[in-house]
Amino acid sequence: MRANAQAPAVEARGVVFAYGGRRALDGLTLEVPRGSIFGLLGPNGSGKSTFLSLVAEMRPPPEGSLRVLGEPPRRALRRRVGVVFQENSLDPLMTPREVLGLFARLYGLRKEEARDRAERLLAAVGLAERADDRIDTLSGGMRRRLEAARALLHEPDLLVLDEPTTGVDAAERQAFWALALEARERGTTVLFATNDLAEADAVCELAAFVRDGRVVACGTPAELKRGLRGETVVVDWRDPSEEELAALGALPEAGEVVRDGDTVRVSTDDASVLVPKLFALAGRRITSVQIHPTTLADAYFAHVGGRVREREGIG
Repeated sequence: MRANAQAPAVEARGVVFAYGGRRALDGLTLEVPRGSIFGLLGPNGSGKSTFLSLVAEMRPPPEGSLRVLGEPPRRALRRRVGVVFQENSLDPLMTPREVLGLFARLYGLRKEEARDRAERLLAAVGLAERADDRIDTLSGGMRRRLEAARALLHEPDLLVLDEPTTGVDAAERQAFWALALEARERGTTVLFATNDLAEADAVCELAAFVRDGRVVACGTPAELKRGLRGETVVVDWRDPSEEELAALGALPEAGEVVRDGDTVRVSTDDASVLVPKLFALAGRRITSVQIHPTTLADAYFAHVGGRVREREGIG
C-alpha cells in the first residue's frame, strides 16, 4: 500500500498563481477526497484550467501549498495521474493502437500487460475496429474517447479532465463518462473542470464553484442547493429596474433572485402563485417564462452570479 493512502487526492491551501501581473489563482483553497468525482465549475477566466494544469504538470505554486496524492508536486507522481486536456493532443498520423503502445512504453508497462490493457480499452471506447486507422480519419468524439483510453492505460490514481466533452455529441459524451465512471469504481479519483452545469449535476459527487481564482462554495450538489427553494422560475424580462427586482425579492413566494442581463432567475416553493405576481410587476416586458425543479445550475448562479468578469487568456 502506498503511503498517505487516506490523504486527499488533491489538497490546495491559499494557492496563488499569476500570468504577468494578472492573478489566475488568488488564494484558492480546495480539498478533493480520494475516490470522488469532483467538478470544478466556473466561468471562463475563473482559474479552473490554471489549477488543473498545476495538478497535472506537478508544478508547485509560487504561493500557498499544493499536495497531490498526499505528497508535494514532483515529477515521479506524474505516473500516478492520467490527463485529458481541453485541446486535442493526439498525433493525427498515428493510429489508436500506436498511441496506446507508445504511452504504454512511456509508463513502463510490460509488453503483454500493455497489449491486454490496450485491447480492452479500445473495445471499451468502441475503437477496436478502427484501431489501425489514422487518427485524422476519426471523428472528434472518437478522438476524445481515445484520449480517455490513453489517460487510463496505466490505471492512474487520479484522472484530471479539462472540459473533456466540449464539442462532443450526446452519445459520445455518454460513452466518455461511462469509461471515466468505470475507472472511479476501481478507485480512481476523477477531478474535472466544465462549463456544462447539467453534465456536472449528472455526474458530480462533489463540486466547487470557482470565481476570480477562488472557491466561493463547495459541497455535494444537494448541499450547494440548500437554502434555495424547490423550483426555479427563469424569466426573459426586458429592462427590469432595480426597484422591480427588489419588489420581486420581497414577495413571500420568492427566494433567491439573480439577474443576468434580461434573464431573471428566482427560486420559489410555489411557482403557480409567483408567476402571476411576476406578470403584475412586468406585464408585456416578460417574453418567456420557464419553470423547473431547482438544479445545480441554479445553485451556481446563486453563488457565482450571472455575468462575471472574464480575464482574457486565463482559464
